[in-house]
Amino acid sequence: MQINVTFRHIEPSLALRTYAEDKISRIKKYLEEPIEAHVVLKIEKFRHIAEVLILADGMRINGKEETDDMYSAIDVVADTIEGQVRKGKDKSRRRKPVNTGKDLTSPVDLSPVETTDEEEETRIIRAEQVYAKPMDLDEAVMQLNLSSGEFMVFTNRLTNRINVLYHRKDGHIGLIETVS
Repeated sequence: MQINVTFRHIEPSLALRTYAEDKISRIKKYLEEPIEAHVVLKIEKFRHIAEVLILADGMRINGKEETDDMYSAIDVVADTIEGQVRKGKDKSRRRKPVNTGKDLTSPVDLSPVETTDEEEETRIIRAEQVYAKPMDLDEAVMQLNLSSGEFMVFTNRLTNRINVLYHRKDGHIGLIETVS
């Protein structure tokens, strides 16, 4: 972990530099190397300000705190940064499935999962009603390619059922057909 400490409008002090490096180095346990931290310690009139910028794991974390004492400003900003890093890691852990080494051919357990109060519940942000215009599959593909949307809902003229065309991540087009 590389930590740069800069002093502005304050006499450089080895004690302050060491204290700031020790406090900021606590986040090493949450992030993978390489970690780059920039700490700016400054005094403006009577305010003691500690600013921290951390670059690691593709994340950019900023923190700024001001108090009456430089040591307490460093303490508060270190706690703030540590909380941000923990929160970011928890979010990414919830989003990315972890390979547990289980056999993927075995049946999947679909039992409900208990959620804690800290986890956010999934909720619908926006609902939209779409008119499923009757058209052929070729016409729907052409309409999807001409539009800027990621999917298209239409009524298939051949089957008279609702279908959904969508752009796949591999660049191809996927089709979802409804069945009654």
